[in-house]
Amino acid sequence: MTIKISEVQISFVKPSEGIVGFASLLVNDSIYLNSIAIHKKLNGADYRITYPTKKLSVENSINLFHPINRQTSSAIEQAIFSKLKEVMNKVNQHDRYSSDDLRNG
Repeated sequence: MTIKISEVQISFVKPSEGIVGFASLLVNDSIYLNSIAIHKKLNGADYRITYPTKKLSVENSINLFHPINRQTSSAIEQAIFSKLKEVMNKVNQHDRYSSDDLRNG
């Protein structure tokens, strides 16, 4: 079975406890998933994702959704990290041009 991940969107937040943003996406044009947290890894160079949970009590929480096989998990991670890289490159290019404009202007 081929997993199609599309319409990936990244919403950045003020970094807090390693979370830098949230992703949303479509799976096989059939289901919309959102609130997938994007965390900066402790090494500072890579990212990881976590799926949303609902806290039931101080000790208990449940997963709202998550992939149940490695193929789906990998497809979602790859799509999110690819979009994250694309967005970060655009932001870095924009910042570089803005800085050059300020120096040359």
